[in-house]
Amino acid sequence: MTSYINHPLLKKDAIESRLYQQILAGDVLKKGNTMVVAPTALGKTIVAILVAADRLNKVKNSKVLVLAPSKPLAIQHEDSFKEFLTLPCTSITGAIKTDERVKRWEESRIICATPQTVESDLLNGRYDLSSVSLIVFDECHHGVGSYSYVYLASRYVRESKFNLILGLTASPGSDKSKINEVCKNLYIQNIVVKTEDDTDVKPYFNPVEIDWVRIKMSEELEKIKVHVNKALKIRLKALKNMGIIKTVSVGKTDVLKARGRIQGEIARTTNPDKELFQAISILSAVINLQHAEELIETQGVSTFNKYVARLRKKKTKAAKSLLWDDNFSRAVKLARNAEKNGWEHPKLRELSKILKKELGLGDGQTKLQSTRFTENEDDSSSKIIVFTQYRDTLEMIHQKLEKEGIKSAKFFGQAAKDGEKGLTQKQQKAIIKSFRMGEYDVLLSTSVAEEGIDIPAVDLVILYEPVPSEVRMIQRRGRTGRKRTGRVKVLVTNGTRDEAYFWSSINKEHHMKNQLIDEDVLKELNQSAVQRMENEKKVKVIDKPKKENDFPIVYADSREGNSKVIRHLTEMEMDVKIRSMAVGDYQVSDEVAIERKTAKDFVDSLIDKRLFKQARELSEEFKKPLLILEGDDLYAGMVNANAIRGSIASIALDFGISIIPTRNAQDTAAMIKRIAIREQNGEHTPVQIRTDKKPVSLLEQQLFIIESLPNIGPVNAKALLEHFGSVGNVINASEKDLQEVEGIGKKTAENIRSVIDSKYLYFKKEIKERKLL
Repeated sequence: MTSYINHPLLKKDAIESRLYQQILAGDVLKKGNTMVVAPTALGKTIVAILVAADRLNKVKNSKVLVLAPSKPLAIQHEDSFKEFLTLPCTSITGAIKTDERVKRWEESRIICATPQTVESDLLNGRYDLSSVSLIVFDECHHGVGSYSYVYLASRYVRESKFNLILGLTASPGSDKSKINEVCKNLYIQNIVVKTEDDTDVKPYFNPVEIDWVRIKMSEELEKIKVHVNKALKIRLKALKNMGIIKTVSVGKTDVLKARGRIQGEIARTTNPDKELFQAISILSAVINLQHAEELIETQGVSTFNKYVARLRKKKTKAAKSLLWDDNFSRAVKLARNAEKNGWEHPKLRELSKILKKELGLGDGQTKLQSTRFTENEDDSSSKIIVFTQYRDTLEMIHQKLEKEGIKSAKFFGQAAKDGEKGLTQKQQKAIIKSFRMGEYDVLLSTSVAEEGIDIPAVDLVILYEPVPSEVRMIQRRGRTGRKRTGRVKVLVTNGTRDEAYFWSSINKEHHMKNQLIDEDVLKELNQSAVQRMENEKKVKVIDKPKKENDFPIVYADSREGNSKVIRHLTEMEMDVKIRSMAVGDYQVSDEVAIERKTAKDFVDSLIDKRLFKQARELSEEFKKPLLILEGDDLYAGMVNANAIRGSIASIALDFGISIIPTRNAQDTAAMIKRIAIREQNGEHTPVQIRTDKKPVSLLEQQLFIIESLPNIGPVNAKALLEHFGSVGNVINASEKDLQEVEGIGKKTAENIRSVIDSKYLYFKKEIKERKLL
């Protein structure tokens, strides 16, 4: 007879009494901030619900905040907590308007949310975390770097009167430093690991059977690979002869490190040797070739050919050198012919064979059950997910299955790629619903379905290729085995990267488990977390006597909302107000505004011509404009160092903008605070925020039009207008006349005339369409 857990805040006969879940919840409540590591099917959410019920019962009028990395997962948690708890529960995501979010926060005791949304609300002062008695970080392995989990944990420890942190994950990673970083960032004192092999878990766990399907690479693919490999070896030997690498047996990581070293050397040298730029070009070609070889080995000619098509669109020396290379050209020709003849990777045939067998299909048959829709998730029809790393491969598999009479749905992310739009969240939900109801036999997915997607009762997971990450391997495996015994099939091409990735994921997973049960590591984590929390509390006590109006004021543009700078400012006794600003990123007085650029953003804005436009607006709007240049890797990219130096000189001399270097986001925040203190000098006079730009003058409009011509920047635009006297005269000038202006060469003049004189092709297309109508 099934027994259930009784609790004042739990619904009657809602949660089955499982001893291991109760022990886990008890450990969290007794030992403090805890990370629970357990496979997907073991009910980590139930543990969170049990801990939440205890906290809400004992800490009167408190709230529980459950954070998840995606909207679907946050909503999924809302449904789970509503199902089992009697208190008001809601969800807060970016899809909900700010006023409604505040209302939901105030009226609910349990809030399930995305971390970015909560961070934005906190920074805007819409609510605080003082009444939160438990914060749950689901998929807590995300708590590294600048991810919102890190800021929210720090702020929670400082603000909450009675804090408790619970991290949930199936896979925190195998790297000891990463596990330590997650634990440090989330103030974890204790790690509890539960596996399917534990005696108290076995009665409730459905085992997952893994079948490694070995596949031999076809002769056609071997021939293509030989030519790609020849092109790769020639370049690796060249790099070895140049002293860039020590051996030709290098992986992708080694090549990326070598490129970083060369870029650093270029950045540190006033007049870099041409050989360094040549080395960068060869290294880029090597990265392209290594990727091409991997596609041939693990994906097939269709995916390889699409990659080559993208290479043709690139204008870099590395891409051009590959397309001119005899060996690579032979590989491309063979791959093109192979696709025309229908020769694909043997994996595709094996996948089709497996699916037909699973779905009960013979040659020429169509699955009759696929037309039957049902809301019953436990029906007898088989549910299968096929994971693949590349969207190109996803499309190839989809087309193959459609020809074989197997109904499949493509499931991928929201980002657009090569002209194909991503799936909206609404479309993703519709696909999952149709899959659940049996409209599709197979769900074809990229990594987007690895975590945070509610796909219950999946019988079989097929991996088109192994993944080297133990985290992703565990997440993919966790999609099956929830309702009954799960099965996973992994397609492995013999003697290729597939085998290397296979062993890599297995070894990393084994290493991860050893790291998590290391007693010395756990002891070190506990001491570190306790010390850090004590330090945070000391800061909070010091801050308490201060009044908010004693702090310097800084206005931040709303587009900086997710910036680490704003996070640090809020931790530095600053009154941060986020507004929509027309010019600049930060403003500390009527006269002083600050444009903040990371080294990468500075270079990017130089390339796309935003830089001087922003500099002009800043200098025209404010008496004391400032540019903060953040980071020490300004010269690490492919842009010529002298071009960067010239741009910095122009900003300082032509626009009169002072440039202040900083090391990182924290240093930038400290500098902004110091500027605010100096500018405000203890006085709290109202600051007029520029939400609108000054009216655009006739001169600005003229410069804007001329700057839109190809290869024309602010300096050349001004020179053209001064030479010809008007916009009309510039437009009507011949190539010869244009070349009379200093800085305008033959190619630039040709490009300008081409843009002005070329017919508007869309107009022709529109006329044809009208005739057809």
